[in-house]
Amino acid sequence: MDRATDLDIEELKMTREQYILATQQNNLPKVENAQLYPVGIYGWRKRCLYFFVLLLLVTMIVNLAMTIWILKVMNFTVDGMGNLRVTKKGIRLEGISEFLLPLYVKEIHSRKDSPLVLQSDRNVTVNARNHMGQLTGQLTVGADAVEAQCKRFEVRASEDGRVLFSADEDEITIGAEKLKVTGTEGAVFGHSVETPHIRAEPSQDLRLESPTRSLIMEAPRGVQVRAAAGDFKATCRKELHLQSTEGEIFLNADTIRLGNLPTGSFSSSPSSSSTRQTVYELCVCPNGKLYLSPAGLGSTCQFSSSVCLWS
Repeated sequence: MDRATDLDIEELKMTREQYILATQQNNLPKVENAQLYPVGIYGWRKRCLYFFVLLLLVTMIVNLAMTIWILKVMNFTVDGMGNLRVTKKGIRLEGISEFLLPLYVKEIHSRKDSPLVLQSDRNVTVNARNHMGQLTGQLTVGADAVEAQCKRFEVRASEDGRVLFSADEDEITIGAEKLKVTGTEGAVFGHSVETPHIRAEPSQDLRLESPTRSLIMEAPRGVQVRAAAGDFKATCRKELHLQSTEGEIFLNADTIRLGNLPTGSFSSSPSSSSTRQTVYELCVCPNGKLYLSPAGLGSTCQFSSSVCLWS
């Protein structure tokens, strides 16, 4: 009985829904000659869309062509770009290169078979800085001069690393075996010169000259001037002084000559005046002046002492 009741209820529901649908269809207005509108983009919108798609495609093709051209011109490879090669030891640059901004590197060296040339229209400056960025050394190669600014400047030999030239605020040291000055005016020193040996080249004269002042050579243990195969001459305009404060003046030679000594006059007898005097006596005045006096049987210095009055 319950099943029959459920069937009756379902039939009533279906009858009611059919009635409602029938009533709604009767109330809707009837449209005659209804127009159908297509779905999509048509007309000028479609043409603009195709134009933008075509423009985008042309732009992509041009960009791709430009990229390929740049890669070809710049010679991009797996190892680097153009003359620039990236290796395990660093960067290798071949040919002539220009740097428009400062270059910071740890080491620069050329190939084994070619030199390293640094060129600039104005100057080439190499700076060295410490860990705080302060300038510690500078080398500038300009059109007029080469300037080096550092605490100590050294030039070393390539073979053994020996210091050939060094300069600092206190002194300048030359470590070469020979210092050669080829200028026509020689070497000019504003102050004293300390050296253990001064020697001229073979077959050349050594000349020390002070044009307007004195030339002084001093040494605590002595000054030795020696001419092994020639003469030693000392010439002056006024007086030549040989002085020894504690020792003696020693003249050692086979012959000692004193020229242009004044000669005193003395005649022992009238007959001797007609003969030529060839032997003289060396006399000394109280002030140390030397003069000659004609030799006689005894000393004639006392009789010729008038020469001492002239000095």
